[in-house]
Amino acid sequence: MTANGDNIKVKPHLLTVSLEPENQETPVHFINEAITPEDLFFKRNHFSYPTASQIPQSIRIDGFVRRNVDLSLQTLRSLPAKSLVVPLECAGNRRALFDPGVYGVRWQRGAMSQAEWKGVSLIHLLRLAGVKEGAKEVVFEGADSGEYKGKRRAYRRSLPLDKALHPDTIVAYDMNRRPIPLKHGYPFRLIVPGWYAMASVKWLQKITVIPDTFEGPFQTDDYVYYPHPESDDGKLPVTFMKVNSLIQYPIDYSVLEKGVHVIKGWAWTGEGTVNRVEVSLDGARTWKSARIRQDASQPYSVAMWTYQWHAVQEGEYTIHCRATNSIGQSQPVQPKWNRLGYGYNGIACVRVKVG
Repeated sequence: MTANGDNIKVKPHLLTVSLEPENQETPVHFINEAITPEDLFFKRNHFSYPTASQIPQSIRIDGFVRRNVDLSLQTLRSLPAKSLVVPLECAGNRRALFDPGVYGVRWQRGAMSQAEWKGVSLIHLLRLAGVKEGAKEVVFEGADSGEYKGKRRAYRRSLPLDKALHPDTIVAYDMNRRPIPLKHGYPFRLIVPGWYAMASVKWLQKITVIPDTFEGPFQTDDYVYYPHPESDDGKLPVTFMKVNSLIQYPIDYSVLEKGVHVIKGWAWTGEGTVNRVEVSLDGARTWKSARIRQDASQPYSVAMWTYQWHAVQEGEYTIHCRATNSIGQSQPVQPKWNRLGYGYNGIACVRVKVG
């Protein structure tokens, strides 16, 4: 950017949604690469950040195992490692778009980002401890804690044993080829590909194998789909990310000149892979296929899509996009409403004026 003949550099910044605890959105319209830079990766917290004395120096594996194991960062780095490009999306992403409105952190479209994570498969670590026959779930505890619903609590989540034993469920220590930053879970973060980000526990300090079903406020109260305003009937746990997409360009309510415009965005899914993205320029009446670019070697990664639009007529336009995954799931026109506002995946929409 030039001002008064001088070059002034401008760059995007995170968008603050709340300060205590700190929750910030990625400026998704200005991310041009598949990997989100560390300083623009969204932040989701339930409590204040752990203090220096609270940051874990090791991970303990205990519970329904043959032997307790303590693993330092140095030990973890000496074990066989794998790297995965994985997007993380807050389950409440786009919560502000639900109608009727719901209470909670007022996320717009930027509570999702993608990084390259390096670490050790959890199954390898659990084998060191020796999981006993009859184990059912694995509980993960972070070092972040605080007052929640009248009690002092740590952040704890569980995974069913089969998901914990998936070779791509990893305990990561690097993010984008550098140690995980403090605000993103240093030194250890669980990464659960395909699931909403509440499962990817930060500041991981303890892994406990249990023979029964874990119950905790972040497992059985929050991160649950409640389909009715007051009743708990039909409730379901929040797990896999729903197939979803967003439009990066143009920005909502932009004024564009006549000519050729490359509409672009992201698409992602927690199950299968994205195999089709479609764009509509007439209010979702007709659809045309977009071009998809995705790294075939990274099956969890975001698909980046483009569509070339020849805007030859002046007027107002509503642009929609929708993604479909390889198991046949497509974004709906209207997402399933739920009272905590999770899993919004309605077709993306922007309005523009040409001329």
